[in-house]
Amino acid sequence: MRIVAVLNPRAGLTARRALEAVRRGRPSWGEVEVRVTSGPGDARTWAAEAARDGVDLLLAVGGDGTANESAWGLLGSRTTLGLVPVGSGNGLARTLGIPLRPDRALAALEDGVRRRMDVGMVNGRPFLNVSGAGFDAAVGAAFQARGRRGGRRGLFTYVWLSLGESLRYRSQHWTLRAGEHTFEGRALVVAFVNGRQYGGAAVIAPGARLDDGLLDIVVLEDAPLAEVLANAPRLFLGSIERFRRYRRLAAAQAVLTGATPAVFHRDGEPEPASDRLEVRVEPRALSVLVPRATANDPRGPFSQAA
Repeated sequence: MRIVAVLNPRAGLTARRALEAVRRGRPSWGEVEVRVTSGPGDARTWAAEAARDGVDLLLAVGGDGTANESAWGLLGSRTTLGLVPVGSGNGLARTLGIPLRPDRALAALEDGVRRRMDVGMVNGRPFLNVSGAGFDAAVGAAFQARGRRGGRRGLFTYVWLSLGESLRYRSQHWTLRAGEHTFEGRALVVAFVNGRQYGGAAVIAPGARLDDGLLDIVVLEDAPLAEVLANAPRLFLGSIERFRRYRRLAAAQAVLTGATPAVFHRDGEPEPASDRLEVRVEPRALSVLVPRATANDPRGPFSQAA
């Protein structure tokens, strides 16, 4: 079996430990070819090359951004994506039940099962986990800007920026058309969810499936700050659906328009401002390697008929 690993070195010590674990490999894998990214686009380029060369397994060693880029290069191919999480949020890896320590992740993947998962598309660009507009996109933009200035990343920084942004952010008026469903009004967040959580154990769509050919579209309607802060812990308790401002629907495609252009995100990575998002799902467009326990879990993110 031929295996290529694409590693994002920006995670510092954690990335170095991940690199050591990948180079040690697993008993049944043999040698793993390692490529270290130097900037945006590298992971996608090398993944596309791996797919053309018939590589069996591509390991994305990094965060949600590395996973997204790697998957982009593999779409529609037979090459399987394996995630070795080294990032801050690791939303998809958590949904897949992949351990957050590199050595344990590799051990779980060695005995893993291949599944095909849906991939979302927003304005022609893919997302694996969550895309959307509103407060989450504003926080993601602030988080990325801080990282580019050399500031610390990590969950604590994300939470701290979220608190600061909550004092400044003003909900926008949105019009959403998704299949037979419509929404029009002010919303704090409009999220298109393929996985189940943003990352850091913040679950936005409990019970969502990765292979049902649908996106779970979540609208958090505008609410006073005190009410939002009082219900924010529900994201981490798995009970966000009990928030009275929470709306959830399922559709294979949707169009979201805003009163003014706004930043949106793909898997946490901010995109240039737009006043129109065209969203659709590509059913089972990506082969992904998941721990056997996740694949066999009837309450897990995959249907048991896969």
